[in-house]
Amino acid sequence: MFTGSMVALVTPFQDGEIDYSTLDELIDFHLENGTDGIVPVGTTGESPTLTHEEHKKVIERVVKAVGGKVPVIAGAGSNSTAEAIELAEFSRKIGADATLQVDPYYNKPTQEGFYQHFKAVAEEVDLPVVLYDIPGRCGAGMTPETVVRLAEVENIVAIKEATGSMDHASAIATQCDLTILSGDDSMTLPIASVGGKGVISVVANIVPADVKAMTDLILSGDLTSARKWHNKLFALSRNLLGLSTNPIPIKAAMSILNMASEEMRLPMVVMDESKKAILKQTLSDYGLLK
Repeated sequence: MFTGSMVALVTPFQDGEIDYSTLDELIDFHLENGTDGIVPVGTTGESPTLTHEEHKKVIERVVKAVGGKVPVIAGAGSNSTAEAIELAEFSRKIGADATLQVDPYYNKPTQEGFYQHFKAVAEEVDLPVVLYDIPGRCGAGMTPETVVRLAEVENIVAIKEATGSMDHASAIATQCDLTILSGDDSMTLPIASVGGKGVISVVANIVPADVKAMTDLILSGDLTSARKWHNKLFALSRNLLGLSTNPIPIKAAMSILNMASEEMRLPMVVMDESKKAILKQTLSDYGLLK
């Protein structure tokens, strides 16, 4: 169910408030372009600067706008297990298909702490869980052994793999049957080579049909043809994550392409003009600007 091209959806702002009209337009854009799943209020959706009320409202708005056409994996993680359970239960009640559960951040749990945290969320809320392992953003991450333990817990069905380590992905793939999803666009094809089944994608915010074309080939087993899309997407994918902290570059790109405002909330700030010039050239090289 949770395979293919799934977009890590941005949360558009206008004058300090969430721009729900543009959010609806973005969802329609993804449904029209074949995106396999919508993932709101994750890292790219700026969940750290949304209030709890806003966080829930975005999830509910996305679920209603999608209308069951594709799965919605709601960002519902926290460094407080009780809060993650509460967000997950809300997601279940309003009809989300799964929750994305990030590594608890800042408090740096032990491996046993990671295990007990994710196990508690999965057991308390009857909704599939997609683990999200991104130690670079969270200060700590899981070992493959911890992930393999969690794979035995009912409701834990997949992992968004964003460690940047192919050995880490390979160790998971060879020891359990969790669906592995890339958490980094430039790693989607490499991770597919060891068993990955898709991506929760940043670049799909602007080129959903292209990411979908690549993941369709991956799922059909044609990695040679998928490599052509990987090569085309590579520079764009790297700059969207490398020019500045996500989601600064993708919001800048969407502003340049007249898709959404680049507005962010402090402590995140918009991209500076020198880096924006590089981004514009990347978009032009890709064929998105004339």
